[in-house]
Amino acid sequence: MPVILVANPKGGVGKSTLASNIAGFLAHRGHAVMLGDIDRQQSSARWLAQRPAALPAIRGWELASTEQLRTPKGVSHAVLDTPAGLRGKRLTQALKVAERVVVPLQPSLFDIQATYDFVRELQDHAHDRDKLGERPEIALVAMRVREGTLSQQQLHQFIEQLGLPLLAELRDTQNYVQLAARGLTLWDIAPGRVTRDLEQWQRLCAWLERSTAVGKE
Repeated sequence: MPVILVANPKGGVGKSTLASNIAGFLAHRGHAVMLGDIDRQQSSARWLAQRPAALPAIRGWELASTEQLRTPKGVSHAVLDTPAGLRGKRLTQALKVAERVVVPLQPSLFDIQATYDFVRELQDHAHDRDKLGERPEIALVAMRVREGTLSQQQLHQFIEQLGLPLLAELRDTQNYVQLAARGLTLWDIAPGRVTRDLEQWQRLCAWLERSTAVGKE
């Protein structure tokens, strides 16, 4: 069963927004999805509590800490939201169950510096797991991007240094904020209202679908 870990030690980079929309996409594809939250703020858990019952179901994955991480039964996919400051033992425990790791980051100097160190730590963990044939796949998603800006150019230069795929550049829009307030995702409303945003998700969705196919093998 694919477990998708959404992680970055920097706070406020959009982890919960990304995790909830990934879960929403998978649910609309007909998968049995769980959304877990090991952040003390419980942003994803509170979002899930607002989700209308008539929409494709996303079950909650109740977790008090990373020490209780066990792959849940009865679901085909799990998405795990994580707190700021995820490092060391807690990161190791989360990576033990993860098959995919999505790292959201914003195009700012502080986010780039924090993300660079975190990605190196992730790659070290992945190298250790690779010895056991269990290397997780790591990818990046840029959040709140303003096209044509210097910060976007700097972000691209930074990503070239990391050697990791950039799956999406999600624009800075109130759509995510307004949908989150009602427990919704991009896939829960008429496509015409969020056409540009859905276009920006295409490569990320293809990557998620590939993980789905792997999970079914």
